[in-house]
Amino acid sequence: MEFYEVIRTRRSIRSYKPDSIPDELVNRVLEAARIAPSGSNRQPWKFIVIKDTDLKKRITTACGNQKSLDEAPIIIVACGYNIYSEQNKFYNRGGYMKDFSMLIDVSIALTHLILAARTEGLGTCWIGLFNNEEVKEILGVPKEVNVVAVTPLGYPKVGKFAEPGPRKNLKEILSVDKF
Repeated sequence: MEFYEVIRTRRSIRSYKPDSIPDELVNRVLEAARIAPSGSNRQPWKFIVIKDTDLKKRITTACGNQKSLDEAPIIIVACGYNIYSEQNKFYNRGGYMKDFSMLIDVSIALTHLILAARTEGLGTCWIGLFNNEEVKEILGVPKEVNVVAVTPLGYPKVGKFAEPGPRKNLKEILSVDKF
């Protein structure tokens, strides 16, 4: 599939078929996240692939009971390592992000995963509504790591991938030389 078609037709899928996804397909999607760029090549991410039915139910509860999570054959939890310290100020992006610098890198990697999933005919939905501490407890995530986002992964139940809803005109989001 041509790249611009992938980004033009990617959308949030909220209903999934129960069909399992072949491991080689899941691995290709995860490989896209693995090779994503990161600041200073730190790669401060960890992806947790959840297939277990009971774990999926618990994660769904921790994510505001969004049924698409429980419905999908796989849930992926994207985590990031907090790496800022007074001894390592280099990672303090913009001079203000500190531990949250990793949000950028993990978001880039998850975006790679989402676009690769679309290329493979799989659906995703970036879930930002979750209880960080609850998800961490359920999955045994260490204290120096935080959840950045969660996504279901599966075959869309109905409909075709389509162009996204209305978007701002390029002139509304672009400036040249000054804000």
